[in-house]
Order: sequence, then structure tokens, then C-alpha cells
Amino acid sequence: MGGPRYIGAFSNSPAVRATLLYTVLMTQEKVLAEIIETGNSKVKAARIVIQTSPSAVFSILTNPKRHKEIDGSATIRSSITGPDELVLGSKFGMKMHLGINYRIRNTVVEYKKDELIAWRHLGQWRWRYELVDLGNGSTLVTETFDGTYAPGIAQKWLNFRKAYPWTQLAVAKTLVRLKAAAEAR
Repeated sequence: MGGPRYIGAFSNSPAVRATLLYTVLMTQEKVLAEIIETGNSKVKAARIVIQTSPSAVFSILTNPKRHKEIDGSATIRSSITGPDELVLGSKFGMKMHLGINYRIRNTVVEYKKDELIAWRHLGQWRWRYELVDLGNGSTLVTETFDGTYAPGIAQKWLNFRKAYPWTQLAVAKTLVRLKAAAEAR
């Protein structure tokens, strides 16, 4: 597959390049995580090919107890509430840390078994995973952070925290970690 290749407005920054290189080196082999330019500054996305079935990837994404394992933002401390398998309408809680310790409650708002899952919390922004079976024992996974659903006060918070550039990197890191977890099965 060659070395890492990233696309997007943030790939010219030395700090971003260093973070992306770290992302690639997080596993024993080099991993390609492609940042997708969405054309919307509030929507950050990346994709990766994982060498396993969509159902194997989906089983990780729908198990909130495994979210800390794949969290590229390093903000999840532990799963505290929720079912073993998420479905549409499921609620699950996490202990988090981003400067301070806090708890967050998420709700699954989009769901199609082995193809799509998205959740949101009180701030209304969404984390969305789309899975496409490539038909050769591998799955294309696209993760999207979508801030367009956030109300005005939440938008101000996201902008104040400079969340959008940071989240772009966290999405790419999460996919690298998801790939490592899914392929280790």
C-alpha cells in the first residue's frame, strides 16, 4: 500500500503532518487513513480500508464498551452505561476527559445493520460511520464528525475550542485504531 497519504486542507501544517505520522505509526505496520475534503468546514471526515467483513467492523462500533479502544481523540475514559450492542435509539454514557473530567450521554440517531451507525449527545453534533463491503473480504469505513446539527451555543463552543481542525485529526486516528482492532480479531 505504500506510505501514508493524506488529502485535505490541514495536510500542509507541520503539526498536522506530525500528528498524522504518529497516527500511522500507532500500529506495527504502516496504515493509510485518507482525510476527505467535504467542502463544509463543520463536517470532518476520513476513510480507511479494513481487511475484514463489515459485520466484524460493525460489531466493534456497536459495542460502547470498545469505544475507548478505538478512540482517536484520547478523551474517552470508560463506558459507564448502555447496552452491549447499540441499535437505533440506544442510549449510552461515557466518562470523558478534555481538560476536565465529565460524563456524556449519547443517543444512536442513524442505524442500518452492518452499514451505518451515528450517534449524538446534548451538543447535537454527530459521529457517523458508514461501511461499504468491497466484496473481497475488506470494508471501506468512512467516519464523519458532523457539526451542522449543533445549535448556535454549541457552534460557539466548537469554534472557541478550535474543535474542527482537532476533530479532523481525531477522526483519522480513530480509523487507524479501528483498523487495528478489527484486523486483530
